Amino acid sequence: MPEIIETTVYRLAELSDAAREKARAWYREAALDHEWFEFVFDDFQRICAILGVDLRTTPARLHGGGSRQNPCIYFSGFWNQGDGACFEGHYRHAKGAPRQIRDHAPGDAELHRIADALHAVQRRNFYQLHAGIAHRDRYYHEYCMAISVERRSPVWQDMTADAEDAVIEALRDLARWLYRRLEREHEYLTSDAVVEEAILANGYTFTGNGRRFG
Repeated sequence: MPEIIETTVYRLAELSDAAREKARAWYREAALDHEWFEFVFDDFQRICAILGVDLRTTPARLHGGGSRQNPCIYFSGFWNQGDGACFEGHYRHAKGAPRQIRDHAPGDAELHRIADALHAVQRRNFYQLHAGIAHRDRYYHEYCMAISVERRSPVWQDMTADAEDAVIEALRDLARWLYRRLEREHEYLTSDAVVEEAILANGYTFTGNGRRFG
């Protein structure tokens, strides 16, 4: 025979400190099951285009049919040794990159430095440097990128002695920059203030111990 069971439910502000933390923990686990990093990836693609990095893409099926091209950007984080970010594609000189990156991100000194470093080494090699970038290994960090640098000179002139290391380090610095950006976004989305705002906006209720009810 069916029974009617009455349960007292609470809004977030009505919970004890311990129960409120349990409610926030539930939301953190449930809320980030979507592609929360999509905005960061979109901005990174724009930054790559400015710097001369053509990201490799792979087709991905959509739920409603059809497909789209996803950039080959990978990351893992944010608590374990070996966490990081990496990407695949091809790099070549992009005219005006230092100025354009400052227009795009005027307050980001690290991006300015990366753009300047790539421009400087390209200038020493008459803007003929190219690099292939591929992911290797099962981890996702800057040292999992296999980067091969060459100079495409019409007279077969060798690249300068510093060119390979300079390009590789700048591209790895770009991967490090991406990881820090993802880490900051994740910290923001899981902060107490943002989590509580989302819980209130969605009207979630909880039992007295902080378990989600409705």
